[in-house]
Amino acid sequence: MKLQITLERFADGHWDPIASLSLTGDPAAGISTPTVFAYAIDYAANNLDRRDAAALSAQLPIGLGAHSLPRWPAFLVDLLPQGYGREELLRELKLPENAGREADWPLLCHGAGNPIGNLRVAEAHAWLSERAASAPRLARGFTFQEAAARADNFIEFIATHGLFVAGSSGVQGEWPKILLTEDADGLLHLDHTLADSLARRHWLVKFGRGTDPALARILALEAPYMDLARRLGARVHAPLEQHGRALFVPRFDRHVTDAGVERIAQESIASLCGLAEFSAAPPHERVIAQLAQVCTDPQSEIIEYVRRDVLNIVMGNRDNHARNTAIQRFADGRIALTPVFDFAPMMLHPDGIARRMRWSGETGLAPDFRRVIQLCEEVSGQALPALPKALHDLAGLLAQLPQLVDAAGVPADILDRQQLSIVAVRGALETL
Repeated sequence: MKLQITLERFADGHWDPIASLSLTGDPAAGISTPTVFAYAIDYAANNLDRRDAAALSAQLPIGLGAHSLPRWPAFLVDLLPQGYGREELLRELKLPENAGREADWPLLCHGAGNPIGNLRVAEAHAWLSERAASAPRLARGFTFQEAAARADNFIEFIATHGLFVAGSSGVQGEWPKILLTEDADGLLHLDHTLADSLARRHWLVKFGRGTDPALARILALEAPYMDLARRLGARVHAPLEQHGRALFVPRFDRHVTDAGVERIAQESIASLCGLAEFSAAPPHERVIAQLAQVCTDPQSEIIEYVRRDVLNIVMGNRDNHARNTAIQRFADGRIALTPVFDFAPMMLHPDGIARRMRWSGETGLAPDFRRVIQLCEEVSGQALPALPKALHDLAGLLAQLPQLVDAAGVPADILDRQQLSIVAVRGALETL
């Protein structure tokens, strides 16, 4: 088994090798295996100390020399196939479907050839390209209706590649997901099969699964929820589109420009906090401390982060783990939170999901927001004079929730279900 990989970064229209990583322990230990990584010498010399799009991670600024780590660097976990993509790739590699951490390394080496963001594993891309070259080609892409209905020819085409090949690495969650690229004729292609020069828009598509009405309702309400988040002042990228039982989410890690496709570096807050575990749920103030260190405009990003937490509480989006929020790192040096994603009424989940990430000492229906402000200032090391006002202003928007919910197309019964949380949070914010 190969114990070294090459990491490539996309910039200025092409992929370049920028770093290497080697295992120094037993690969069966998965993400707990000791590693050594190093940036390429010439690349490091030309980009010293950068944490932006040029770096593998905001936690790993570019420098000379090799670094020994007791486990995988956390950013690698963002590249791993998850959920249904992981299951598909395990089958393709003839590994046990219940494989645990011992499968992490082969999954990375084969499944990180087309992930979210601007990085890829060169060896995984080579394997992906070899498969794509031998797979059947279609004369045209698929319509939105064909993809949404999972028409026979669409399913057959997906099966020849495997769901993971469509770029599901770094994509997680409850529902099967696939990355599709739209061409100038409005037809959809597996993300890795369409040349950048032919791309018009990029989509992450979530498919409904099973017959559970609660899961179907959660997926159907994600688009209205995202519109509600926009009306409540959160950073939202573009409207989501529902086609049948499929939700089409415009990707914000891809920008189509006159010069070609730009790939934006994306990093989960789990990686930002140096947490490789899949179930990572650090206290919110730990995230605030990291945002304060790396973001270009810490004050605005802290306000945005706290605002999103308020919306999660109020609207019952309880699955707020550390891989459901991320930062973007741009080539011009800017670092900021991505637009909101995976904002949905997870309180409807049949498994009864509890709120995952909290503030230290948080109890009851609403956090003590005076204490939240104090924590943010303590861990960021700076005064945050705009934060109390932003939260007080948000209380004013919450007073308009019945009208905003109706305008966004969120059913009134959702508001009724969340009424206790809404009243508690609004009352706490109004005292600021």
